[in-house]
Amino acid sequence: MNKAMQHHWDKVYKTKAPNQVSWTQDIPTTSLNFIHSFGLKKTAKIIDIGGGDSKLVDYLLNEGFENITVLDISAQALEKAKKRLGSKAEKINWIVSDITEFKPTTTFDIWHDRATFHFLTTAEQVAQYLERARKAVSGFLTIGTFSNNGPKKCSGLPITQYSEENLTTLLQNGFKKIRCITEDHITPFDTTQNFLFCSFKRYPN
Repeated sequence: MNKAMQHHWDKVYKTKAPNQVSWTQDIPTTSLNFIHSFGLKKTAKIIDIGGGDSKLVDYLLNEGFENITVLDISAQALEKAKKRLGSKAEKINWIVSDITEFKPTTTFDIWHDRATFHFLTTAEQVAQYLERARKAVSGFLTIGTFSNNGPKKCSGLPITQYSEENLTTLLQNGFKKIRCITEDHITPFDTTQNFLFCSFKRYPN
């Protein structure tokens, strides 16, 4: 695992409250809308990539989804989520892993990623991510990244901005685009970040 990156994110989650980090959402409306759009049963296997202590898992549990996995490089982030969920945390499969080193042992009906992919800044990292997604996704993938109008850094780290065209091109080996939207995310400190969200359907290579 990338120890420097793991240390960075552990420190962020250890020292900052949700209202002190830019990605916090009280209600992850866009993510939920994309997940609902796939029309799957509550037994669908969902993985949240880089889920951290996001509240997406809370909403999915409240809606009755039964098979949820949350993956993050930071154990600190997952511990915060577990603490918030209390006894409900036992219903979740928690995985501490760098996504580029993740070894999936099952396939997922939905792969959700809001704001992890854009932290991969080398062609090798992107290729490792896509290889894992192709292995692990049997149904749908939804991904949210900073758009070309979004920030160029996040949490002090460089990111890669994406347009609908270049994200679709990157994923064309194994995934067919369903739709894309852009939206402004208002951070807890009233700044605006423009995101690109796209959904894809897995198809045989």
